[in-house]
Amino acid sequence: MSRKYDAVSVSNYIKTPRFILLCFSRLHLKTKTLKKNKEKRRNETMALPNQQTVDYPSFKLVIVGDGGTGKTTFVKRHLTGEFEKKYEPTIGVEVHPLDFHTNCGKIRFYCWDTAGQEKFGGLRDGYYIHGQCAIIMFDVTARLTYKNVPTWHRDLCRVCENIPIVLCGNKVDVKNRQVKAKMVTFHRKKNLQYYEISAKSNYNFEKPFLYLARKLAGDMNLHFVESPALAPPEVQIDLAAQQHDKMLLGKFSTSVVGLCI
Repeated sequence: MSRKYDAVSVSNYIKTPRFILLCFSRLHLKTKTLKKNKEKRRNETMALPNQQTVDYPSFKLVIVGDGGTGKTTFVKRHLTGEFEKKYEPTIGVEVHPLDFHTNCGKIRFYCWDTAGQEKFGGLRDGYYIHGQCAIIMFDVTARLTYKNVPTWHRDLCRVCENIPIVLCGNKVDVKNRQVKAKMVTFHRKKNLQYYEISAKSNYNFEKPFLYLARKLAGDMNLHFVESPALAPPEVQIDLAAQQHDKMLLGKFSTSVVGLCI
């Protein structure tokens, strides 16, 4: 049974606190939904890099840690073989494809090198989405960077659950070490793999990547191998030129014999 309302009744109703509260509730819900959808689209955009499709296994590797711990240097050392002495902080995130040849075939890590500075903290969750493995890095010459490892681990695991993680103590080549080996215990509490590395001297250079590759492949016998040799380019032989060279060689041989006589 429908009801008919006159203009006065409607006018009085829309002035009541109940109607005003209902309008605000619906407006808040709509705004919240729009904001959530916008954030979801932004996160999905950040989570999917401009990657080339490859016909071999590829994995998203997130590298986190305080600024200045050597994350970018570590990745670029693998890419170029060069060690960068000058520190330049990463802005936001850099994505680098890193290929390895194994006894089971070629694999690729898309290394998401994230900014360690606090001012970029609000963006990090978006970078972690769809992460399949991770490296948490600290600097053994700076205690605070190790002290912050639990925070990095917590933030990472909040977005990426049950992924293989390697804890790396970088700069072990430096003499004035502040974080001694016996002080590093966090990995035991969280069942993480730990390696002491040096991006400068290449100490334990590939071990973090090898461990992650083995965990992701489910094969602890997997190992890295040298890049396969490339086939030499095909050489087109000019038969006329070859005949000309033979003729010159014959004349040269005759001349040498004549001189000897």
